[in-house]
Amino acid sequence: MKAVLLAGGLGTRMREETEFRPKPMVEVGGKPVLWHLMKIYATYGVTDFVVCAG
Repeated sequence: MKAVLLAGGLGTRMREETEFRPKPMVEVGGKPVLWHLMKIYATYGVTDFVVCAG
């Protein structure tokens, strides 16, 4: 099964964290937010991910 993850946006409200990295790569608990999302979907059987950044 595939999932499409929307990973766009400037992250203006998180400027301290997003000044040097994209919003989906901001770390929460030592791992990027995008990793957490993919891990959650993987528990439901999703094996392929399409990340739309822009």
